[in-house]
Amino acid sequence: MEYRLKTGKTGEKVVSGYKKIEDGVVGTYKKIEDGVVGTYKKIETAFVDRFLEEVPDEDNTDEN
Repeated sequence: MEYRLKTGKTGEKVVSGYKKIEDGVVGTYKKIEDGVVGTYKKIETAFVDRFLEEVPDEDNTDEN
């Protein structure tokens, strides 16, 4: 069985306000995170293209 605190109308308004603030903060954080990850990926790709070369995988070659 699951229980929930009885909040009443005032409590519901407080919880609703909190959820709006929480959603705004989380949404902003997500946008920042997406920007940072996107920038990191661009830097990583540029580094790989500039300094690394692809090497054939030794485990996948058939020597029969």
